[in-house]
Amino acid sequence: MGLIRWIGRAIGLDVHRTFCEVAICEDGEVRSAGRVPSSPEGIRSLVDSLLPSDRVALEVTGSCWEVARILEPHVDRVVVVSPEDTGIASARAKTDRLDARALASLLWKGELESVWMPDERCRILRRRLSRREQLVRARTRSKNEILASLQRRLVAKPAVSDLFGVGGREWLEGVELALEERESVDAGMRHVEFLDREIAEVDKLVAQQALNWPEVPRLMTIPGVNVICAASFIAAVGDANRFLTSRQLVAYLGLDPKVKQSGDEPARSGRISKRGSASARWGLVEASWSVVLQPGPLHAFYERLKDRKGHGKAIVATARKLSVLCWCMLTRSEDYAHQQPTLTRKKIRRLEIAAGAPKNTRRSAGVWSTNVMMRTAERELAQQAEASYKRMVQDQLAGRATKKLARV
Repeated sequence: MGLIRWIGRAIGLDVHRTFCEVAICEDGEVRSAGRVPSSPEGIRSLVDSLLPSDRVALEVTGSCWEVARILEPHVDRVVVVSPEDTGIASARAKTDRLDARALASLLWKGELESVWMPDERCRILRRRLSRREQLVRARTRSKNEILASLQRRLVAKPAVSDLFGVGGREWLEGVELALEERESVDAGMRHVEFLDREIAEVDKLVAQQALNWPEVPRLMTIPGVNVICAASFIAAVGDANRFLTSRQLVAYLGLDPKVKQSGDEPARSGRISKRGSASARWGLVEASWSVVLQPGPLHAFYERLKDRKGHGKAIVATARKLSVLCWCMLTRSEDYAHQQPTLTRKKIRRLEIAAGAPKNTRRSAGVWSTNVMMRTAERELAQQAEASYKRMVQDQLAGRATKKLARV
C-alpha cells in the first residue's frame, strides 16, 4: 500500500475498550471532538456526524477491525495503521486526546501507511486459528502440571511412548500417589480431555474452511506442511498476488534479517526483524523441522547452511526459503514440483476426515494401502531432485570463484 494523501477532512480515532477519542483535522487545523462509547451504538452515533468524503485513521487494536467494519460503508476510506509506524508510542507527551490529534494530523498530511485489511474469510480463519492456539497452550499447561505431580513424588517414567495416549492414561490411573497429588492428576486429566474435544471441534471448522479454499491444499503438497501451517500462512498473507516480489512477502512475515550500516563500514545483517504475523512465522519454522527430514531441495539447502551456521540459523533460513516457495506456488497456481503424491493424498484424506467426512469410502480405499515400492520410488525421485539442487549450487559457487580469479 502506498502513502495516503488527503486534502479533505481527516478523522483520528484513539480506540480504547470503553471509549474512542475523536479528533478532526480540516485545512490543516486540528481540533478535538470529544469521545464516543466503544460499542456498536456509539460507533453508529459517530457515523451520523461523518461525511461520505471523510477518511478515518485508527491504530491496530483488539477491536479495531470491528470499528473499521462499521465505519467503512459510510466514509471514503478507513486507514488502519501499525502503532510502530506512527511514532506516537515514543512521544514525550502522550494522552488519549493527543494520540487522536496526532493520527488526524498525520492522515491529513499523507504520512500514514495503511496495513492490509483482511477480508471476512481471512478474519474468520485468523480467529479460529488464534482460538486453537490458546486451547493448545492451555492443554500443554495441564499436561505439565500432571508431569510435575509425578516428578514431585519421584515416579519413574512409564514404558509407553505417549503418557497421554490410551496406554499412558491406563498407567496413570494405576499409579499410587498421595491424596493431593491424585486430585491434581485427575483434575488435570479431566481438563486435558475437555481441551482435546474443543481442539477437535476447532480443527473440524478449520478443515471445512480449508477444503473450500484451494490455496490451502495446494500448500499441503509440500512434504512436511500440514493444514495448520498452510492455513496460518493463508490467514496471514491472504492473496499472495498483492506482493510484487517474494522479498516483500518475506519482509511482511518478519523473516528478513535486520541490516545495520553507518559511514564507510560495510552493511551487516543481524537477527530477523520478527515483524508481521507471529503465528504464521511460527508455523513456517515448525514446518521446516518436518520439511528438512524429507529428501528434496529444501533438505539439501538446510544441510548446506547447517554446516556453516548451525542448526538454529539453518532452520530459520529454511523457513524463509519455504515462504518464498509458497509465494511462487500461489502466484503461479502450481502445486509443489517435487511432491510425493501418495503422501499428499494421505494428507488430503486426513483433512477430509477432520472436516467430518466418513472414514471408509470406496473413493479412499487405496489411500492408506500405499504400495511400498511406490513410496520408495517417490522418495528416490525426491532424492534425485536433491542431488540436482546440490549440483546446481556447486556449479554456481564454481562460477563465482572463476569470476573472482578472472578479476584478479
